[in-house]
Amino acid sequence: MDSDLIRRAQDGDEHALAELLKKYYSFIVKYIWKMSGDEQLAYDVTQDTLIKTIQKINQFNHRSKFSTWLIQIATHTYLDYKRKQKRKYELDEKLRKEFAPSPVSLSSDWHEVQEALWKLEDDHRIPLVLKHYYGYDYKDIAKMTKAKVGTVKSRVHYGLEYLRKELKTDDR
Repeated sequence: MDSDLIRRAQDGDEHALAELLKKYYSFIVKYIWKMSGDEQLAYDVTQDTLIKTIQKINQFNHRSKFSTWLIQIATHTYLDYKRKQKRKYELDEKLRKEFAPSPVSLSSDWHEVQEALWKLEDDHRIPLVLKHYYGYDYKDIAKMTKAKVGTVKSRVHYGLEYLRKELKTDDR
């Protein structure tokens, strides 16, 4: 079904393009939100991702899944945005730490994991989330992040080690 919509969109069918973008909108928002921890940033980056998708739809070559291609665009858009807005992110991180949920919260474990994830550098957080939350294999993650498969494996391993240490799961 996607391949038909994509081909029609590549042939200039605006309705097919709109349907395709609508189908993947929430997928991209959720992915960026998990990466950044910032709801508004997720919507902003998603909008920029969709604009780039419209501009580049004819560059999609059907050799990978459309979702993989979109994640690649979204990841690079997020990283570009983050580089341009470094001061804003530093302030957001400070606010996130000051207003962390109390330990009595029912979802405190998830918040602890999320906080630990946000402390990781993008180079480690992105492959870790793509692997263990979205289930992508190392080869796809390598393509999305423009890194070698071995580098991706190393980054996922390092990220997991960091999370274990941060969450003190090795002591349990």
